[in-house]
Amino acid sequence: MVQTSVLSLPTDTDIKTWLQQLASLVISGKRLTSEEALLLTQIEGHDHILLLCEAADRIRQSCCGQTVDLCSIVNIKSGNCSENCNFCSQSAHHPGTESPVYGLKPQAEILEHAKAAAEAGAKRFCLVSQGRGLKHNSPKSKEFEEILDTVQKIISEVNIKPCCALGEITLEQAKMLKEAGVTRYNHNLEASESFYPKIVTTHTWQDRVDTVKNLKAAGIQACTGGIIGMGESWNDRIDLALALRELEVESVPINLLNPRLGTPLNHLRRLDPLEAVKAIAIFRFILPAQILRYAGGREAIMGELQELGLQAGINAMLIGNYLTTLGQPPEADHAMLKSLGLQGGEAPIPGEYQPHEQD
Repeated sequence: MVQTSVLSLPTDTDIKTWLQQLASLVISGKRLTSEEALLLTQIEGHDHILLLCEAADRIRQSCCGQTVDLCSIVNIKSGNCSENCNFCSQSAHHPGTESPVYGLKPQAEILEHAKAAAEAGAKRFCLVSQGRGLKHNSPKSKEFEEILDTVQKIISEVNIKPCCALGEITLEQAKMLKEAGVTRYNHNLEASESFYPKIVTTHTWQDRVDTVKNLKAAGIQACTGGIIGMGESWNDRIDLALALRELEVESVPINLLNPRLGTPLNHLRRLDPLEAVKAIAIFRFILPAQILRYAGGREAIMGELQELGLQAGINAMLIGNYLTTLGQPPEADHAMLKSLGLQGGEAPIPGEYQPHEQD
């Protein structure tokens, strides 16, 4: 029996057994405490981190199966954003050197992107817009109505499920999105509650949480995660994962900061890939059944080590391009999955996975 009550790492010779025992407890339904999760952050060194990843991958296999959730995104409105998120090149407060500025894209153009995403193998397609959110739009604005119409067009004309990321929304707006056919909405917390004011001051962490609660109340799945590598501590990372567990979100994008020119975080060093997979593995221990999604920064940070994330608890990824940066060709992603014995598709949300159906 693993001794989780004694909060110290076992000896080098016992760490593999200890991690596998802890993984078995998680698979059986144990919820890690903050102290237990923080203990995992003390694991250091290449070999020991790989043992952590191995245990996390076993949790993923047992709780989620072999299907990797594939989605694609399109920036339907870009740049000149009112918010001052330090990591983002679309902010009007510190416009990045590589971020375009344009208004809402025409419906026909968005539909073409959706068709291309479906052809690339994506099962979901997310419409992403800059700005604090629809709840702050002028009453005279027709953007929301245009987006709702576009969502319905995608459903009727393209074999792909539309998602949205339109910032803060009211419960009423969430219900309208649900009625239009949106089943999942991306709204990241980005960081822990205590670290959040260090990266954004134009709105609060609680503002983000309120929108997630509105989504859940409307019956829309929450695709809610954060960014690793903004200067946060391991305590911050654990607090973020625990907050996501408390909110019972279904999908968790894990972005790896790729510092952008012109942003306040441009000076930060890039994450070490081993630190990234260590974070991914610990998130899997805390969130055993959630969809953990490789998101922004995957290619830039992980490079040739991208496969490691898929062996550390990841069971979803964005394919194609990102909001302001380019991704690798979808063919390369599909080849990577095949080499690992995984298959692209639509991963089950917490509580849905039935091993006998997919194994």
